[in-house]
Amino acid sequence: MYQLEEKIWFWVLAVIPVIILLFLVLQLWKRHAQKTFADKKLLKRLSPNQSLFKSILKLIILCLAIASLAIALVNPKIGTKLETVKREGVDIVFAVDVSKSMLAEDIAPNRLEKSKQLVTQIINNLASDRVGIIAYAGKAFPQLPITTDYASAKMFLQNMNTDMLSSQGTAINEAIELAKTYYDDDEQTNRVLIILSDGEDHSEEAAKVAEEASEEGIRIFTIGVGNIKGGPIPIKRNGVVLNYKKDKDGETVITKLNEETLKAIADEANGAYINGDNTNDVVENIRDILNKMDKKEFEAKQFADFKDQFQWFLIFAIVFLFIDIFLLERKTSWLKKLNLFNENL
Repeated sequence: MYQLEEKIWFWVLAVIPVIILLFLVLQLWKRHAQKTFADKKLLKRLSPNQSLFKSILKLIILCLAIASLAIALVNPKIGTKLETVKREGVDIVFAVDVSKSMLAEDIAPNRLEKSKQLVTQIINNLASDRVGIIAYAGKAFPQLPITTDYASAKMFLQNMNTDMLSSQGTAINEAIELAKTYYDDDEQTNRVLIILSDGEDHSEEAAKVAEEASEEGIRIFTIGVGNIKGGPIPIKRNGVVLNYKKDKDGETVITKLNEETLKAIADEANGAYINGDNTNDVVENIRDILNKMDKKEFEAKQFADFKDQFQWFLIFAIVFLFIDIFLLERKTSWLKKLNLFNENL
């Protein structure tokens, strides 16, 4: 397992394509200037030891030196051993609605992207809790099992979209049923299910299934994403709105936030409903709820003894720079024997 301490230094790598572009421009300018000065045969007689190969070699070595220096500044670290540690926390499963109605832009940038932002910010404020992710529309689909790997959770979250499930609808009941399988019965940790949805097109069984989940010790908190006034569902191609979703009569479909459904589900499972308009308010509410819960101890495996590896890349950078300094742009005896690019002709 590895860690990257200062990822911002990867921007140094942007210098490399700039250097390559400048090198190409310089070579074109030199060739044009040489043609203006004299013909090709005369130039070879005037400067027989000029080497294009060594110029390219110097460029490659300089780019390798910059790349090595950038990685050294990032300071990669490698975990040398995997150990089991005791942690205290709550098991939290996020069920994210990915139905087409979540594309409505009545809340910026749209309901689905807002849901992703909310989950990301909640995860960023967790300490030692475990998280899992479920995607659902007409069916529920597991995205990530319970884990302490927050980076993986956020990666899976960002890849979620409305095209990942072909069946449409909002089967909250199936998401709740699937969430039941996420929790470890042996460890008996506190169980939280956070549902993010607009509550539209829901199943009548959702409240009943929520009550059953409550009996198994699962508390359900619902976050309403959208606007009560609603908005149309855009049909886009390459980010451009082509049209809006129509019903069978040709009328534009207006999808609205159904808070009553979400409140009923939360009430049945000893939870609470939270409006998702303000990200900070949602994060604060969830943080307060989790802080009031008893933290249960569980085992988790994690890499330990992370050691700096920047010194190796720094050495490479210094070596490449020394080679670049002492490598002249003139042919040497060994290069003449190789006769690269037919330079002696």
